[in-house]
Amino acid sequence: MSSYRRARVNKVTTRTSRLQDAELEFADGSREPAVVLTGMVGPVEAGDEVIANTTAVELGLGSGGYHFVLWNLSRDVLEMPSGGHIMKLRYTPLQHDMQAVEEQLGSDYGEPRDIDGALDGIPVIAGSLHSQLLPAALAYKDARPEGRLVYVMTDGSSLPIEISNTVRFLRDNGYLDSTITCGHAFGGEYEAVNIFGALVAAKRVCGAEAVAVLMGPGTVGTGSAVGFSGMEQAVVVNATWSLGGKPVAIPRITFGDPRDRHRGLSHHSVSVLLHGTCVRSIVPVPVMAGEKRDTVWSQLSEAGITSAHDVREIDAEAVLTLIESCGYSPTVMGRTPEEEPEFFMAAGAAGIMAARSGGDD
Repeated sequence: MSSYRRARVNKVTTRTSRLQDAELEFADGSREPAVVLTGMVGPVEAGDEVIANTTAVELGLGSGGYHFVLWNLSRDVLEMPSGGHIMKLRYTPLQHDMQAVEEQLGSDYGEPRDIDGALDGIPVIAGSLHSQLLPAALAYKDARPEGRLVYVMTDGSSLPIEISNTVRFLRDNGYLDSTITCGHAFGGEYEAVNIFGALVAAKRVCGAEAVAVLMGPGTVGTGSAVGFSGMEQAVVVNATWSLGGKPVAIPRITFGDPRDRHRGLSHHSVSVLLHGTCVRSIVPVPVMAGEKRDTVWSQLSEAGITSAHDVREIDAEAVLTLIESCGYSPTVMGRTPEEEPEFFMAAGAAGIMAARSGGDD
C-alpha cells in the first residue's frame, strides 16, 4: 500500500532545471531528503507545505528509495502545457501531456510500408541494466568519435530521465548526441509512444548512426526465469531487426554477485537470448582469461546461445581505463569496475561492436 505524508520544506538545492533536492521536516520532527521533479509538480521553496510519497523509503527499497514530492500545498494552481496531446502515466493522478516525436515524423511515415528498413542497417545496442550505458557509450565514442550515438530510455524501470546522473554526465560531455524517452518514461529531448517509434525517430529525426536502448536506473526482479524487467531487452532486439537495424545484445556477466544464478553469464541473459528473442543478434563477449572465460563460454554453449546468435569475442579491457579516466564513477549493484570488470567490459564490448558495425563490419 502506498504511503503519503505532509511535510514542510526546510532546504532546497536545484540539481537541474527539472530536478530539485529538498530536505523535508515531518510532523514528528524528523528531517529527511526528498526529490522534486519540477517538470511534473513545479518547483518548491523553503517554507512550502507539501505532500510527499514516502512509500519506497518506508519499504526500505534500495532502488528508487526516495521520498518524492507529490504536490505543493502552497500553490493553488499549476499549469505546464506541452502543446502535445499524448498522455504519459495515463489514467493516474500524475498523467501529463507531451508532444510525441512520432507526430513530428508525420505523414511521411503514416503507412506500415513507409518504415520498411527505416533503421538502414545502423547498430542498436540493447542492454538490460542502466549501468551498462556508461561503458557502452564511452567505448563507442572512443572507437568512433564522430559517430552520432542516441540514447533511448525505456519505461522498464525509473520513468523520469532526470533521475539519471549517468545520462546527464554522458550528455554534458558529448558521449550522447541526443536522448529519447519512450513508453511512459519521460523527460528526454524527444518523447516517443513506444520503442518502434523511438527507434525510427532516433534515425530519422536525430540522425543516429548508432542507438543505445536501456531502461533507466533501478530494476525489478523476482528470481524467476522471466519475471524481471530486463526481459525488455528481447523486445528491443526484435524491434531493431524488424525495422532494418543490427541488434547488438549486451550479455550480463558478473562474478561478484553472491547469487549463483548471476555468476558468469546471468540467467537473465539466458532467458532473453533463448526465450525472448525471435531473431539473430550480435552478442559481444569480452576477452577473459582462465576459469572465468571457460565458465562463460560453457554457459553460452550449453544454453544454445552460440548457435542461436552471432557470439563474438571482443577485446574490451581498454574500457576500464576509459571509465577510470572519464571523471565519473559507475557501479553495478553497488560494485565498482574494479570489483566487476567483466560486467563493464561486456557493455564496452557492445559499444566497440556497434562502432564497427556502423562501418558495415
